[in-house]
Formats: sequence, C-alpha cells, structure tokens
Amino acid sequence: MRSVSQAFAILRLLAEQGALTLSEVVRETGLSPSSGLNLLRTLVAEGVCERESIGKRYRLADAWAQAGVLDGGDFASRIAAARPALARFAREHDTATGLWQVVSGERLALVALGESGEATRIHMVVGQRQPIGGGSTGRALAAALKLDHGELVRRFSKVRWRRPIDLAAWVEQVARAQGLGYAVDDGFNHPGICSLSTTVPPRPGEDGKVHFCVSASIFANSRSEREIEMLGRALVDLARGPAFDGAGAK
Repeated sequence: MRSVSQAFAILRLLAEQGALTLSEVVRETGLSPSSGLNLLRTLVAEGVCERESIGKRYRLADAWAQAGVLDGGDFASRIAAARPALARFAREHDTATGLWQVVSGERLALVALGESGEATRIHMVVGQRQPIGGGSTGRALAAALKLDHGELVRRFSKVRWRRPIDLAAWVEQVARAQGLGYAVDDGFNHPGICSLSTTVPPRPGEDGKVHFCVSASIFANSRSEREIEMLGRALVDLARGPAFDGAGAK
C-alpha cells in the first residue's frame, strides 16, 4: 500500500538524518504537509517515533534507532553508541560537544549532543544544520578529504560568514587542520564562540567516505592557546576511540 511505503520513507529518512521538523520531512520525501503530518502522528501513536517538545522535531524512538534496522544497522546505532561518550567529554572539558552527520551531500546536521554541566553554557539544538563548508566542521572535512582548489572555493562561497574572512585565510586554516588533525573556527561562524572539529574515520568495510565530524564549542577567549591545543588533541582521541570504532561506549 502506498501509505505503508510513505511511512517507511519517513522512517528511513529519520534514521539517516536524525531529528527533523515536519517541513523538512515533507521537503525531503515529497509528501504534502497534510499527508506528512498524518503519517508522523500515526508513527508517534504507534511508538515508532517521538516528537520533541523543544523545536517540534520528530525522531525515531530510542529502541528503533538503536536497532539500526532502517539504515543497514549503521548510522543510527553509531549515533546511539556515541551519546554517552559525547556527554562525558562535554562534562570533563566544559564544552558543547556535538556529533555532525553529512546529509544530502551539501549540509551537516547535528545528530547528537553532549552538554556542559555549567549553568552558563553554549546552547545547541539537535537537528540544526549548516552548510558543509561552514564552521570548524567544514574546515575539518575539507582537510580530511584533501579537496582540490575548485571545490574549496565552491564550499567557501556557500557559507554566510558572520564575521568577515577571506578565501585565502580559510584555505590556510584548512591546510593547518591537515597537519593538526583538527580544525578551529574562532568566531567566524558564530561570534563569541570558538569551535574545534575533527572527522570520524570510516569503519573498516564501510564505503570509505567520511560521514561524521565531532565538534567541541567553547566561549571565545576563554582558553589559552595551549589549552585549545590540548582540547583539540583530546577531541581527536575521542573521534578515534571506542565510541566510534565499533566497540561502543562503555
């Protein structure tokens, strides 16, 4: 039946891209708003999906996400396994620690988040998106993929920078990230916020593509250069640790 196929299309979309709003679901699936809403309400009533109170986004229920039956047992299970490690890292380093997934080839979506325990902290929302070239995640991806100059120019041009930065400086920062293993955006993507990012290496036997980045965000000018360097190294260790290599988070 057509409605069953449409429901599974929604489930596969949520498994691959994480929490989405109604408008995002209907845009990606081609459904009408009324059909999309009715199907989502049915899936929520059946306990397959959940509707978040903040942001009005829909996501797979934890049991379905962890089972990984809708995405080949890969992405959803990896995201679920990473959450405890993100939370620990955020508490230990007083950062907003995010897991970002490449979606649609042109954007990154925040699919999991660990928050600092401090009363005053950086606010991020699971499901938020940004251009694939933006922020420290964009630099980290470009560095890991060793993109040619033409693709670097294309990705840079798609970003609305909140603080002016020229192409040459951005390309230089990408090159620096190749040497360090992590990238830094100091207030260019979001004024007052310094973020660091590194890519999560593909697992053996996967398609060889980079699908995830891990970021750590702090308030600008709150750490010394040495402390930022130490945070970057710790972030690289996290991305290459058991939370992401298939062993799971303990």
